[in-house]
Amino acid sequence: MKLNERHLMQLAAVLDAGGVSEGAAMLGLTQPAVSRSLAMLEARVGEPLFIKGRRPLQATALGGQLAVQGRAIIAASRRASDVVQGFVRGTTGQVRLGGVPFFIDAMISRMIGEFLNLEPGVTVHQAYMNLPELSAALEANQIDLGIVPIGALDLGSRFVFTEILPGRNIVACRPGHPLMRKRPLEAGDLTRYPWVAPLPGSPLMSDLQMILMSIGMSDLNIRYSGGSLMSVVNVLAETDALAVLPFSVVFAQRQENRVVVLPYDIPQPNRSLGLLRLTSGPRNPAVERFAGYILSAFDDLKHVIRRHERSVIWGAGPDNNG
Repeated sequence: MKLNERHLMQLAAVLDAGGVSEGAAMLGLTQPAVSRSLAMLEARVGEPLFIKGRRPLQATALGGQLAVQGRAIIAASRRASDVVQGFVRGTTGQVRLGGVPFFIDAMISRMIGEFLNLEPGVTVHQAYMNLPELSAALEANQIDLGIVPIGALDLGSRFVFTEILPGRNIVACRPGHPLMRKRPLEAGDLTRYPWVAPLPGSPLMSDLQMILMSIGMSDLNIRYSGGSLMSVVNVLAETDALAVLPFSVVFAQRQENRVVVLPYDIPQPNRSLGLLRLTSGPRNPAVERFAGYILSAFDDLKHVIRRHERSVIWGAGPDNNG
């Protein structure tokens, strides 16, 4: 026997409100319409739903059991409405995020945590990717948003890139490194110490090669490679090794004071950190809300980073002879 779900909802509302008129008002319906629905339900089941002569209305045993189902339907309907409203507002749903490891670990992961505290109905699924994997994942609808440094490379009309932070690379080392006390710093000084290599496929790897060319070296003494940001920081903090890192990554580690900027100006890539999305396709409000939060957070943060950068007394590197 198939019963009309709306009739069950109206039965539950009438019993909870204590009367037909009250139940109809609660549902935004008229009293005659609800009375007809209840009469149709009684006719359908062939049993009375209310005990005669009781005010407020009281259910029979069958009426009470059907009302339980009606309440479940009402609750499910309300939850569905909440889901729709949350989706439209971007306060529920999921964000599938891809990004380069060091930026994600140093800066974005903390912002993700802040965003999740503000939006408990949103879930973030994050994966580590460099630009080739990231652009392919966007086109395959495996992720919604990428956070990646991009230079002059033309991605074509398929993608839209929004800058969130201008790029700047530095040489990083531990605070007590011997080169922190040497003045002036010279290109040859960089070759006297071991180096930590960036992750394979990272844009930092090509930047390291550019540094080698600028100081006239064909090779460096690479003592450690392939590590996460935390492992790179640990190696730098415990040794006299050097590493090329984004300035913002070292800035994010400033409170721990385990790695610092070696004030030697190195060649800079024409690259910025930003959000990468497909130009066309459906927009997910939760993704838009998350992207807006990241843009706002960096809008405030980049001014602080710039002030910190200006406080460094840069040595005379290959592109800085002043």
